[in-house]
Amino acid sequence: MSVPKTQKAAVRKNDGTIAVEEIAVPEPGPDQILVKINYSGLCGSDKSLLKDEWQFKMTEATHGIAGHEGAGEVVSVGSNVNDLWKVGDRAGIKWIASVCRKCEFCVNGQDECHCPKQLNSGFTIAGTFQEYAVTDAHYATRLPDGVKDEEAGPLMCGGVTAYVACKRSAVRPGGWVVIPGAGGGLGHLGIQYARSMGMRVIAVDGGDAKRDLCLKLGAEKYIDFSSTQNIPEEVMKITTYGAHGVIVFAATRAAYDQAPALLRPGGTVVCVGLPKDASVVAGAPPVMMCMKRLNVVGSVVGTLQDVKETLDLTARGLVHPILTHGGLDDIGKFCDELDQGKLAGRAVIKVAA
Repeated sequence: MSVPKTQKAAVRKNDGTIAVEEIAVPEPGPDQILVKINYSGLCGSDKSLLKDEWQFKMTEATHGIAGHEGAGEVVSVGSNVNDLWKVGDRAGIKWIASVCRKCEFCVNGQDECHCPKQLNSGFTIAGTFQEYAVTDAHYATRLPDGVKDEEAGPLMCGGVTAYVACKRSAVRPGGWVVIPGAGGGLGHLGIQYARSMGMRVIAVDGGDAKRDLCLKLGAEKYIDFSSTQNIPEEVMKITTYGAHGVIVFAATRAAYDQAPALLRPGGTVVCVGLPKDASVVAGAPPVMMCMKRLNVVGSVVGTLQDVKETLDLTARGLVHPILTHGGLDDIGKFCDELDQGKLAGRAVIKVAA
């Protein structure tokens, strides 16, 4: 397959702006593949990294290229991995781009997300906001038939993150789960995964557009935080004793402060959204934690097996991301819309021509 020498990429500049530039196409190493990125999802984490909202920053090794939800076609294969991939295969690139495959977390078969030597797309290495990206052939994901690239991209992070968070909630079929931020990129997927697992969903977000989306996707109840004075009281009216789980996709102090009060005894708060303000703390006063025997857990992306399960749910027609389409030139605009809470569903970028 013919590969050009140069490509277009969305590059973060020193002043924080994003410019589409012509850069060199990278060459894969012996254990890498080169993927033509057809679509890349735009994650809230991309926005936070591009806008320097967190204490940790994009490293120089990224060359200013964010993105970690890539889907496309293999166009070149490294010399050591011809047995794994061939030109023309469909591949996905994730937040975790590579792991060591040797440490305790990698070899236990279920926890490679905590490999201390992992490389992260758009954070420690160049990401998927470029037409061609190299990635570790051993950790790239093979995309199944029945899942289009424009859907597969957002599932590489947003999808698997929402799916694993639902599993971490430990809510059983028939149990109630509250989802703050339910109309957003993660939340609207969380509704669908929760429904596919038999949970009863109470969606929390603001505005009529988010209400319509959440109810359409299967939420039984919608609570508008902009017009409801007492959300815990409303949740109690619906559930009698409180929800079995709360999955906090909204990266706000209010969402984390309120979450424990929405739970029944033995319930679980799942922390997913990462607030800009580092002083935000997840949890509750010890008296509430003890008397209600609450659980507070964190959740971050997912393993290779989790990604496979996530893709399978879409291939079977059970979960589909709601997409807002754009190009590399639209990344800055989409980041602003995420800040303003105006972006329903998930933004997806058409990268390669």
